[in-house]
Amino acid sequence: MERISLVDYLVLDGEPHLVAQECTGCAARYFDRRSACASCESTTFRPVTVPPEGTLRTFTIVQFAAEGVPVPFVAGVVDCGGTSVRGNVVNTPPDPEHVTLGMRLRLTTVPVGTDANGVEAVGYGFEPVN
Repeated sequence: MERISLVDYLVLDGEPHLVAQECTGCAARYFDRRSACASCESTTFRPVTVPPEGTLRTFTIVQFAAEGVPVPFVAGVVDCGGTSVRGNVVNTPPDPEHVTLGMRLRLTTVPVGTDANGVEAVGYGFEPVN
């Protein structure tokens, strides 16, 4: 089955990983396209691979969402070697007994849907490191 990434910065070739754009002036990292750095105004960036494991720094358990989005789910911010990554915490129950600040997480892929041609769209989340 053919798979495509839901976002440009998720690389599915080989071991799935995220690639940030790092400012060459101050090393600030961004996942979206930038014309200039918000920190130092530099206009040059280089791609850098983000470590696939990190620590949960903050999270919320979402109870209400748009129609068709299953709830509850956990939205969090993971520190991956100094790069803050927003993503859902998956493959664990969405409650404070199973999701805690400081827990170790690793990047994982999450199927989003399949089109009529059988092409699967793939997103990412973070799951507990056991």
